[in-house]
Amino acid sequence: MSDQHEHWQRTYRTHPEMYGDEPSEAAVYAARLFRERGARDVLELGAGHGRDALHLARQGFRVTATDFSAVALAQLRERADAEGAGERVRTLEHDVRHPIPLPYRSVDAVYAHMLLCMDLSTQEIRDLVAEIRRVLKPGGAFVYTVRNTDDAHFGSGKSLGDDIYEHGGFAVHFFSAELVETLAAGWELRDRHSFEEGELPRRLWLVTQLLPAC
Repeated sequence: MSDQHEHWQRTYRTHPEMYGDEPSEAAVYAARLFRERGARDVLELGAGHGRDALHLARQGFRVTATDFSAVALAQLRERADAEGAGERVRTLEHDVRHPIPLPYRSVDAVYAHMLLCMDLSTQEIRDLVAEIRRVLKPGGAFVYTVRNTDDAHFGSGKSLGDDIYEHGGFAVHFFSAELVETLAAGWELRDRHSFEEGELPRRLWLVTQLLPAC
């Protein structure tokens, strides 16, 4: 078990539902985009305690919500069942350093809020995007957010190399515009824009990329 895994498990035990009940701005956007594109089955990577997964389920999507924290997923499962959304939400404990345990071309859309910017090397991120491409159907949409190199924490704290810095026990990989462009090779990069979230505030990219239809 990695230090980051232990840290997140402990954090979710100590601060259940730490991100609140309201969906993120990114999830509201993603739900709208996925609906416009006719998606039905959505994979969320790094779902945490589920505020965004539950929003997607409320919008009528069938959601597979993954995270490497069993504590967070138990909180998500409890909320989904309490809301009567249990049939539309499947939880799956999964570390994104390993292949996604879903079949080839099995989901219509993939969503990841602040997951790709965890303690992942650039090569691990490349491998993950390749896995996302594998499980997406042709014409599928991938929406993700990551902290970017304009963020106030970039370049400060404990440097772990590869544009990864640790603050308060949380390791973050900060994304340059060039890295976003590189990850979109072979996709249609529909949109990339910067926005702010939280009290710091964090500075994030919101990225939308689409697979060719065939």
